[in-house]
Amino acid sequence: MAISKKVAFYTLGCKLNFSETSTIARNVSKEGFERVDFSEPADLYVINTCSVTENADKRFKTIVKQALKTNNQAFVAAVGCYAQLKPKELAAVDGVDLVLGATEKFNITNYIDDLTKNEQGNIYSCEIEEADFYVGSYAVGDRTRAFLKVQDGCDYKCTYCTIPLARGISRSDTLSNVLKNAKEISEKGIKEIVLTGVNIGDYGKGEFGNKKHKHTFFELVQALDKVKGIERLRISSIEPNLLKIETINFVAQSNCFVPHFHIPLQSGSDELLKLMKRRYLTNLYVDRVHKIKQTIPHACIGVDVIVGFPGETEELFLETYNFLNELPISYLHVFTYSERENTEATLMKNPVNKSVRIKRSKMLRGLSVKKRYAFYESQIGTERSVLFESENKEGYIHGFTENYVKVKALWNPGLINTLHKVKLLKIEDDGVVGIEFCETKEPPKKVSVRDIFKRDNTLNIKHT
Repeated sequence: MAISKKVAFYTLGCKLNFSETSTIARNVSKEGFERVDFSEPADLYVINTCSVTENADKRFKTIVKQALKTNNQAFVAAVGCYAQLKPKELAAVDGVDLVLGATEKFNITNYIDDLTKNEQGNIYSCEIEEADFYVGSYAVGDRTRAFLKVQDGCDYKCTYCTIPLARGISRSDTLSNVLKNAKEISEKGIKEIVLTGVNIGDYGKGEFGNKKHKHTFFELVQALDKVKGIERLRISSIEPNLLKIETINFVAQSNCFVPHFHIPLQSGSDELLKLMKRRYLTNLYVDRVHKIKQTIPHACIGVDVIVGFPGETEELFLETYNFLNELPISYLHVFTYSERENTEATLMKNPVNKSVRIKRSKMLRGLSVKKRYAFYESQIGTERSVLFESENKEGYIHGFTENYVKVKALWNPGLINTLHKVKLLKIEDDGVVGIEFCETKEPPKKVSVRDIFKRDNTLNIKHT
């Protein structure tokens, strides 16, 4: 392959996808490709797909068109979850040349002889049972935080979910490799690491190619806390039944792990939780949330919830709404149920009208705004540590406290990727918290008014 060839990547979906895109990109770069932004002309465009929601499926065609508009002779490859689930559907999209499944995506250059466009996309997709090995990944996107993959696949059989069909069985990275990757990240000057996976609380299963746990998630947390050079460690989404009390207690006294938990709920109705085949009921969820708040009062707690699941009557929806309203949580990620092929839920009785799903989704999103505001308000007047990011948004730089309060200050490039102790002053009109610096010394170098409105061109990863 010619050294002058350029490659661009686009990632849909979760933090796990972003970590894997970075690994694929590093592998492609080793073969002589120069990585460029997706908006720039490239010889090869790689789209890492997602199939968690219907919208992610629909966006794929738009992204392909965007690539070909930039270079109509570019070679377009699709990888990821949607590519595994619907390879023929993707291969039939006009302009797609290559579709790679779950096991093939990490070796993309093995499937490219040249970059001549094909009349129809070629498919190389395994049976999902063959996705039984682990590939470690991490993403470093904006010089501020990194997404570190520790686990892949899922053995749960939730009736609405296609992830086990797209990613295979639950399996884990070895503890030694996770620690090696964490050390590499810290040596790059990255201040925060976010642990990612499909079901990270299941960490340890398949660590050495079998179902037995060599290590537990708690042991992973303990080991990572000892890695030198890491300022912050953040746990991404973790199932409530796998979030153990010992982990909560450890985070409470850790110097590195931040007081932020994201715990999927999906429904506040035990009746619906059983139909979803979740592995807990609401009483366990309540126990975990209250334990966190009792142990770490200032902790931020995010919640995933699905609306419009088959059989969700008005009474059951209100049960979920009231359940969430009474819990001391901080924000919601609301997902409107959409039928996914080859899942049990598509065969269930009493589907909810789509207009009703949309209405209920709006109600829960409104509740999320209320919950986030109340949480932010509870933090006003406190002193927190902020890690500033790299984007200039209308003359302001933004960052997050350890407990995930979004704050802003006047744009100053000297603040990028730095930690500062601040006092949270007030919630601004845009819903972000204004601050004052608590350090006795001046914040990093002053900049001119002209610089305040100059946009920073540093590459940023979009989080979903």
